[in-house]
Amino acid sequence: MSTICVLGLGYIGLPTGSMFALAGNDVIGVDPSPRVQKALEAGLASLDEPELQTLITAAINSGRLKVRMRPEPADAFIIAVPTPLEAATSTADLGYVETAARQIAPLLRRGNLVVLESTVPPGTTRDVLAPILGESGLVPGVDFHLAHCPERVLPGRILVELEQNDRLAGGLTPACAEAAAELYRSFVKGAIMRTDATIAELVKVMENTYRDVNVALANEFALIAERIGVDVWEAIRLANHHPRVNVLTPGPGVGGHCIAVDPWFLVGAAPDLAALIRAARQVNDGMPAHVVERLTAMVAPPAPIAVLGVTYKAEVDDIRESPALRVAQLAVERGYTVRLCDPHVRPDTPGLPAPLLALPQALRDAQAILLLVDHRAFHDLDVDLAASLVSGKRVLDARNVVDRELWQSRGFEVGVLGATLASVGAPVGRDSHEYLHL
Repeated sequence: MSTICVLGLGYIGLPTGSMFALAGNDVIGVDPSPRVQKALEAGLASLDEPELQTLITAAINSGRLKVRMRPEPADAFIIAVPTPLEAATSTADLGYVETAARQIAPLLRRGNLVVLESTVPPGTTRDVLAPILGESGLVPGVDFHLAHCPERVLPGRILVELEQNDRLAGGLTPACAEAAAELYRSFVKGAIMRTDATIAELVKVMENTYRDVNVALANEFALIAERIGVDVWEAIRLANHHPRVNVLTPGPGVGGHCIAVDPWFLVGAAPDLAALIRAARQVNDGMPAHVVERLTAMVAPPAPIAVLGVTYKAEVDDIRESPALRVAQLAVERGYTVRLCDPHVRPDTPGLPAPLLALPQALRDAQAILLLVDHRAFHDLDVDLAASLVSGKRVLDARNVVDRELWQSRGFEVGVLGATLASVGAPVGRDSHEYLHL
């Protein structure tokens, strides 16, 4: 049994700390957010994730998970804080990592382990974290262990993937990697692969960049299909029957803290070499504006529009870097009267550019429906309800969710991302192929 201090109780730190607690470790969870503190003191999950409430209740009731404002002495320290993008420079803001390191340094003792889980530019553990921790008077890799163990989970499946996915233990030295692997072995059932810290940092950023580039390819296919007047969804369905082709799903852009951010870390590391990565980022970042241009072709501002979905992907409450949120912001700036609807988002969520309403209120007298996130609730959207409430009878579907033929039969003009009006016909089947959604 170990005492583990987890700094940052967000989408990664909170589930990870709870998993460690249920594995028999004493966990000190640290987060300065009053909202997080208040929720956890009441025994409530501070974020929406399947089964997380059950896990947190068990961890708190066991007495092994305690919440604090500042770190306390421990055997191991895990840093799971945000690494946002500096908008002006497109480089990583490591301020939270540096602050966490400075809070840990006075608490370090010989034999401790410090693990950085936050996604960072390659070289951060060695060149940024180690020198700050070294201000303790202890030598990283000699007096205490230091490692980078990046998370590899998907929101909506965090708990399952924390336990089942393979992990990387990237150490400042081989002994550091082994110490980190031993810690995570308390609950991880997947393989734990030991490597160098900088390699582990590169691998994590490579994984997210791979996804970003492939989504950009799908989005570029969608733009080309619109230009030449064909349906990209039918083309993707047919292309993916090739045994070595798996075109991903187009959409209004890429979001979440990882895939929309991490590729810039590689651009910053080698700006003269990362032409493909930069181009992919530009394609994906340009999709929200393209969706608004498609909307404008259907209905002019200041028409009221119902925007369905503001999260970055289906079935989560996460709006970080959400392309749907960016579309809504651009629509407001264009002059539309925007009503938001998302069953996973609270109305008091900060950063929303327009009122968040229940579905009937969002649809009532709208001139158009703009469907941006493929939540199950929107797959099951009652076309007759929509027809009775929406005055403009227009729908722009950025996720290929609606049954096109059905909605057209109810008098709707149906626009679909990746297909011109001329190429929108019968609903496109997806066969048995499981499309990947961000």
